[in-house]
Amino acid sequence: MTLGEKQRKFTRMIADLIIFAYDHGYELTFGESYRSDEQAEINAMGANGRRALCSLIERMFPLLAMKISNNTGSGIRGSLHESKLAIDLNLFRDGKYLAQTHDHEPLGLYWESIGGAWGGRFNDGNHYSLEHNGVK
Repeated sequence: MTLGEKQRKFTRMIADLIIFAYDHGYELTFGESYRSDEQAEINAMGANGRRALCSLIERMFPLLAMKISNNTGSGIRGSLHESKLAIDLNLFRDGKYLAQTHDHEPLGLYWESIGGAWGGRFNDGNHYSLEHNGVK
């Protein structure tokens, strides 16, 4: 299956997951859905790396330095977010934000049942992806 075919399949699966969530009394908002190569590099630096980068560029690019400094993202290079095959979803029930991995378990189990990889298996409960080239 080509990357484009997987992306289209993933989009349909996300639609099914959203319907499942709402049918079971949850509400969702999108968290991170696409991560550029540059953003992945910045996230992978960690807080110390971002501070070091900011100190190098803040004189010439103060706005960029501020954005990098305020970045609290984490992640890895080569993430499926870069391939448009992963999304982080914010979960709510009765207007209350549910942030714990176990809160996502009903959705995660459903997601796995339709062929997805759920981040709850590696402590990232709001992460839903479709495996590509061995990456979940």
